[in-house]
Amino acid sequence: MEIKRIILGMQMLFVAFGALVLVPLLTGLDANVALFTAGVGTLLFHLVTKGKIPVFLASSFAYIAPIGAATHLYGLKGTLGGLVAAGFVQIFFAGLIKKYGIAIVHRFLPSHVIGPVIIVIGLSLAPVAIGMTKNSDGQLNNVTIALIAMCTTIFISLFAKGTFKLVPILGGIIAGYTAAFFFGLVSIQPVIDAPWFSIPAFVMPEFDWRAILFIIPVALAPTIEHIGDIMVISSVTGKKYYEDPGFHRTLFGDGIATSFAGMVGGPPNTTYSEVTGAVALTKVFDPRVLQISAVFAILLSFFGKLGAFLQTIPAPVMGGIMIVLFGTIASIGIKNMVEHKVDFTSNKNLIIVAVILIVGVGGASLSFGQFTLAGIGLSGLAGVVLNIILPESNDNKDIAGDPEETNYEKLG
Repeated sequence: MEIKRIILGMQMLFVAFGALVLVPLLTGLDANVALFTAGVGTLLFHLVTKGKIPVFLASSFAYIAPIGAATHLYGLKGTLGGLVAAGFVQIFFAGLIKKYGIAIVHRFLPSHVIGPVIIVIGLSLAPVAIGMTKNSDGQLNNVTIALIAMCTTIFISLFAKGTFKLVPILGGIIAGYTAAFFFGLVSIQPVIDAPWFSIPAFVMPEFDWRAILFIIPVALAPTIEHIGDIMVISSVTGKKYYEDPGFHRTLFGDGIATSFAGMVGGPPNTTYSEVTGAVALTKVFDPRVLQISAVFAILLSFFGKLGAFLQTIPAPVMGGIMIVLFGTIASIGIKNMVEHKVDFTSNKNLIIVAVILIVGVGGASLSFGQFTLAGIGLSGLAGVVLNIILPESNDNKDIAGDPEETNYEKLG
């Protein structure tokens, strides 16, 4: 059983690895530090949430642009101080939920808001998945490799038996990697050049109020995304994690993980949709598997050759797999609205869902000076605001003329 958990834990880390190291590569942070903080952050989260939830935390995409801009304005150390503060913003939100209960979440994030936000989480990542399947020249080899990885993952998920059914992603990676090797897209030189042992380049933060005020508004986006992810994993497993251990604990754990990352020079952490999709696909709901993934991430941050080997996995391999995983997340958002019987005869609900989807997927952004809100954060905020200000529909009569009004499920 322990060997099986170890294999499954490695599989989950493979799923997270590409996006995990992409954020530090795009922001100028150290990839090994990102691995270390992802592992420690995940373990801190599991400690805070009593080890009940099968999630993995790693580098948040919501902070990529703000980190770049803040580093230019206030330097790396000042930016890290802002990231530490952003984690405490999430802890503050956790305190509000603790004080006022889950009703405050239902009040501002009912199913006709959170459902489309979950869909946006999946669909907004679609260009990332597709982009990984091709390069600027659109080579056929890359598409072929992506298809091999994707089809192998689907085949194992649907038709494999026993233990093999639990590792469709690992099977897809092996098949795709093998094909990529024969196509000449794999170079082992980075593995040869990498040292066996290296200490991550940790950096301590400095606290500059200008950088803090610049960064902390960004915390809204991962907060909304986190709530969506917890709703997703609750739906996948059939357990109400938003009640036990509760949003106040999960959000507190997310905030602690983000603040810890900022303290040592890593990118902010958040619950990973890729891994949530993998949990949904494999039906592996044991939190200990994700704790093993976290331990592997910490070990890899110190062992250069192992980390270098993972980085040799070609992007098309992971892109083919991500198509399935990100699509799974979007499908769960639809499932959430179906299960909660969201009434689409209500003009209010229809408008809210429509705006969230188009704003979230269409690439809309809103800027205030040097601060920009976009993607999941902006679409979620738009949904919350519309849900508050729009009146309840009064045109929900039966179309045949029945005067009895439709009954709505009241959340919160």
